[in-house]
Amino acid sequence: MRKIMAIALTAVVCSASLALTTASEAAAAAPAQQCVKVRKYFDKDHQRYVRLTNLCAARPSCFTIVIPHRKDPHGRLAKGATKDVRYGKTSGPRALYVKNTSC
Repeated sequence: MRKIMAIALTAVVCSASLALTTASEAAAAAPAQQCVKVRKYFDKDHQRYVRLTNLCAARPSCFTIVIPHRKDPHGRLAKGATKDVRYGKTSGPRALYVKNTSC
C-alpha cells in the first residue's frame, strides 16, 4: 500500500513541476506585436490576394500567410503601409489566416 501511495505522490509531483516549467517557458517567450491587420481577401485575374495594413506607425512589421498544404509565404510591410499581397492561384487553397512574426 505504501509503495502505491509513493508512486502516486511521485507522479503528482512530477506533473506539477512539468506544468510549472511549461508555464514559465510560455511566459518567457514574448509574442510578436500585433501590427499586421487583414483588410480583406479577394481574387483578381485568377490570382488570390490579401490586403494587409501595418498598424504600427513606428516600425516595419513581418507576417506569414498560412495556407493549408502549401509553403507559407512571408513578407514585410513598411511603417504604416497598406499592400495587396498575392499568395497563389484561384485553383489553389485559400489562406486560413495571417500570422504576425518577429522580423
